[in-house]
Amino acid sequence: MSPLLTVNNLRVSFPTRTGEVNAVRGVSFTLGRERLGIVGESGSGKSQTGRAIMGLTPGHAKITADSLNFDGIDLLSVSARQRRDLRGKRMAMILQDPKYSLNPVMPIGKQIIETLRTHERVSARESRQRALAMLEAVQIRDPERVFDLYPHEVSGGMGQRIMIAMMLVCGPELLIADEPTSALDVTVQLEVLGILDRLVAERGMGLIFVSHDLRLVSSFCDRVLVMYAGRVVEELPSANLAAAQHPYTQGLLNCLPTIGSHRHPLPVLERKVEWAQ
Repeated sequence: MSPLLTVNNLRVSFPTRTGEVNAVRGVSFTLGRERLGIVGESGSGKSQTGRAIMGLTPGHAKITADSLNFDGIDLLSVSARQRRDLRGKRMAMILQDPKYSLNPVMPIGKQIIETLRTHERVSARESRQRALAMLEAVQIRDPERVFDLYPHEVSGGMGQRIMIAMMLVCGPELLIADEPTSALDVTVQLEVLGILDRLVAERGMGLIFVSHDLRLVSSFCDRVLVMYAGRVVEELPSANLAAAQHPYTQGLLNCLPTIGSHRHPLPVLERKVEWAQ
């Protein structure tokens, strides 16, 4: 079976007054109908990789790749209209913080319906029913009440679940989740992960889970890509993360807190120039 997504030698750069900044430098991977984790510290290029796939990179950026292919579609050559048709319908991205992604002056239900009716010809009654069903699918109690609320009237955890509902209402085949649990407490985090896990299993989607939390990714994803300075430095099955070979991955693992052990002084992640070459 051919992969759902193929990324080969993806590069993203931004022109600045002091020269070109290379945010993503030669990233390559394939994605089937599985859960792929991308981890790395802030600034490693994780989010820019996801945005480039979705076509959400700012217009002044320069994007090149040997291939950027989604289900037989060349994402580098499609028109802006084709991109809009794909985005939200067949490809979706959950952004990191719902309070910056949801429209503050539009009721939640209306925002979900807007996403649905942009891509499908459905009646007002059917779109409302599907929006309510999607809110229920992401474990929101009393979806009828939440449907009419505004984003400032819900908690952060509920806002994140609403974002998931909005991105999944059209049944995408590829979902990119950009640190969807970073702003949530542990209990809500587990609920959101459970929702994503169930929906991926039921719908057979391909999921790219972007995070800085190695422990979380190792327990949730099937495979892990480790990024440093815009490059992939290591790729391995999540079950084998403890046996990572690259010193950067080993350093990240070593910095994780361990219950019951005395760690003084705390380990410091050492960086080497050759990792970024």
